[in-house]
Amino acid sequence: MSDRLADWTKGAEAIVYQSCGACGKTQYFHRSFCAACGESNLVEKPSSGKGTVYSTSLVCRAATPETRAHVPYNIVLVDTAEGFRMMAHGDNDLVIGDKVSAGYRAFAGRLVPYFGKAK
Repeated sequence: MSDRLADWTKGAEAIVYQSCGACGKTQYFHRSFCAACGESNLVEKPSSGKGTVYSTSLVCRAATPETRAHVPYNIVLVDTAEGFRMMAHGDNDLVIGDKVSAGYRAFAGRLVPYFGKAK
């Protein structure tokens, strides 16, 4: 897929997901086939960045020297408006069920999606 849309993994301020042209299911991890039906007719689309917190975990111990400056930081699972679930960083006060929207922040030298409460 050389014509992939640029997303946060390539330094762009965007979350990109795939939608199956055959069954309509969405998936976040890029694959050459639909995880639901096996078809290869996938379309990449930009996410709205809106969703609901499914789970949250406050990290209080740095995993690497590069992350030490960020402790404590929150890792959240977000059910997006488009129907896929993704892991990202988020405000430390987020709780399950909060409506959120994505922004982007630097974390350990990389640009990452960062969710805050929707306004």
